[in-house]
Amino acid sequence: MCKEDTLKRTILIVDDEPDIVELLQYNLRKEMYDTLSAADGLRAVALSRQHKLDLILLDLMLPGMDGLEVCRTLKSGRETANIPIIMLTAKGEEADIVTGLEMGADDYVTKPFSMRLMLARIKTVLRRSSGTDAPARAVLKIGPITIDDDRHEVEISGELVPFTLTEYKLLRFLAQHPGRVFTRAQILGNVQDEHVIVIERAIDVHVAAVRKKLGKAGTLIETVRGVGYRFKD
Repeated sequence: MCKEDTLKRTILIVDDEPDIVELLQYNLRKEMYDTLSAADGLRAVALSRQHKLDLILLDLMLPGMDGLEVCRTLKSGRETANIPIIMLTAKGEEADIVTGLEMGADDYVTKPFSMRLMLARIKTVLRRSSGTDAPARAVLKIGPITIDDDRHEVEISGELVPFTLTEYKLLRFLAQHPGRVFTRAQILGNVQDEHVIVIERAIDVHVAAVRKKLGKAGTLIETVRGVGYRFKD
């Protein structure tokens, strides 16, 4: 990780487990991030309003005000709505993950997590929120895949492969946001055409069709069980 990218970035850690807070603080400070911490939701909201934060690591299971309520409060506040949030979740919290993503959380990491994965997710979200992600281009190339937005064409290893409009928009949308998890509803909202009716569950069918047409490169589209899909970072 390039330390120049992390200078002066402040991350709020919201978790009521001291060991996890200490682990995150230690590793984030090694990467040149500044950190703050809160053990409950009310304190997290207060700190978010008092400080200029670049990112919040938010545990969903908190005493009093839980993580989802914290997320809802922050995303509805004028001063805090644009602070990126990565949710920290336990296995079996799939419904809460979907709810959090639909509220505006940027990503999630499941406990227990590897620190290497956590740091990679943090870097991706910060890069995206600061506008340093590559802008949408007329031609997007990812491995063997070439997406030509001017011609609405997709080539796989130099060979033109026909895609329906919905399939094309789905592939382009996921490919433009590598590493980010999207629910079916979020994907639907970005690929829906006013002249074509697509239901939420039909997204699974379209993803399967896109994967088949991509061949071996179809593994780049990952299924996040109980949540949705993401394009491999």
